[in-house]
Amino acid sequence: MLATHQCARFSVDPRLPHEQAVKRIVRYLKSTQDKGLIMHPDKTRGLECHVDADFAGGWSRQYTDDASTCYSRTGYIIWYAGCPLIWASKMQTVIALSTTEAEYVALSAALRDVTFVMQLMDELISFGVNLKSVLPTVKCKVFEDNVGAIELAKAPRMRPRTKHIDIQYHHFREAVQQKKISISHVSTKEQVADIATKPLPRHSFQYLRKKLMGW
Repeated sequence: MLATHQCARFSVDPRLPHEQAVKRIVRYLKSTQDKGLIMHPDKTRGLECHVDADFAGGWSRQYTDDASTCYSRTGYIIWYAGCPLIWASKMQTVIALSTTEAEYVALSAALRDVTFVMQLMDELISFGVNLKSVLPTVKCKVFEDNVGAIELAKAPRMRPRTKHIDIQYHHFREAVQQKKISISHVSTKEQVADIATKPLPRHSFQYLRKKLMGW
């Protein structure tokens, strides 16, 4: 997902490194063509979301004249009963000034989809679909590995260092205060969304792929 999106960004003016990257993607797909998405539903787990960001991960001294390298990348995975429902890896549309801000923007983007899923589940329950066998009420557990972003999400006020962040990114704070959404810290090693934000060493990629794909 990450590699494909990164290559697609340069489809208008591709160069040799992009060709090599596409060939690498194809070799990976060919070697895993007998694999799939293996799901093991767990009724003790309700709606969950792992969200992460890569702060200006594309920046390089070689391309200092390219402003697009300053954008951070958002990655998130939304689960229900331990099964992935929605996943995304995309560039942010604003230039974040810090890792915390990049993580907070990613958190905001992920929770827009979470809010939609929660509303959909509430509507299904109203039509008689039995989702309450999993959880008594529709809530979501969000896992974030940046302590600053978690603190900013829970704070009911603006702070000097974060007052410049656009008000649109604070839309989920009310749901957090109402405890419809709970945000918990998770270690970077266990952050499954890390697989959607940056290239990882082989062992880390395979470990997170196992959690996400089941193999």
